[in-house]
Amino acid sequence: MVSARARLIRDMVRIRTAEEILADYYRDEQEMRTPTHFSIGQEATAVGVCSATTTEDWVYSGHRSHAPYLAKGGDLEALVAELYGKEDGCAHGRGGSMHVMDQSVGFAGSAAILGEMISVAVGSGWTFARAGEERVALTFFGEGAADEGVFAESLNFAAVHRIPVVFVCENNLYSISSPLSVRHAEGTSVHGRAEAAGVRALSVDGNDVFAVQAAARDAVEHARRGEGPVLLELATYRWRAHVGPGLDHDHGYRSKEEIESWMAGCPIVRATDALRADEPDIDAAVATWSTEFQQETHAAVDRAKALPFPDTARLLDGAYLPETH
Repeated sequence: MVSARARLIRDMVRIRTAEEILADYYRDEQEMRTPTHFSIGQEATAVGVCSATTTEDWVYSGHRSHAPYLAKGGDLEALVAELYGKEDGCAHGRGGSMHVMDQSVGFAGSAAILGEMISVAVGSGWTFARAGEERVALTFFGEGAADEGVFAESLNFAAVHRIPVVFVCENNLYSISSPLSVRHAEGTSVHGRAEAAGVRALSVDGNDVFAVQAAARDAVEHARRGEGPVLLELATYRWRAHVGPGLDHDHGYRSKEEIESWMAGCPIVRATDALRADEPDIDAAVATWSTEFQQETHAAVDRAKALPFPDTARLLDGAYLPETH
């Protein structure tokens, strides 16, 4: 029997294992042609937040979508098939890494346009409220998306209408290769912007999965009670490049030493260390889960490779085609 706290570690191990294996396939085989943004190092944000939701709550994300998708319960086989562009993929091979969904578990969708899903989540939350449903919409985005105008507009609209939406800012310090220090004025913060708009906001250690879960539970229930929106600014760090499977310490915008300092604070290791006194078998469990998820991911890749590509006659299915007269 896996305890609730150990389950958080298990979910992080699954995401880490799946993404590291997929990154290797991506690099070595060159069969996945979709741009891919990995969340390796940021697993605690997705797992902690999504563990505080129900299936009826809808989660949206931006381009770094794998971790929220899997943390919400999204189907791994369908994700892998999507990365290979196959018809059985979660977007039928038409969306790729940045456009994944599994609405059966409440992962409503993701998109590549910076900040796009912030306003979409606000719209979903408003719909829930107007229908009298006790459901919450949540939206993941990076601190770079907080520089988009839609962020300020969405905060204001959500505050005015007390919309049940939780804004989840994964602050990993860089917008591609642009550091936070050259984009935000000294002394300001994303959660400070939210507070200025009348939105309740919290700053949380995003690599502490237990702290993230506690903050997310409070935020989701606050929104569910009809008390308005909440923003969580989660301090975290991506280990790999902005896009693609590689490391980027030689690109000139961050050092190898900086990356290694954040890797030393690995969210999985931190959570395991914190749980060891109460659950002395946790290290053995982590090793078992790692092996289990390695097998699961390799099997999903083998399955995806054997699946058919979409029929070219149906490539426009789902596309908007204006009527011609």
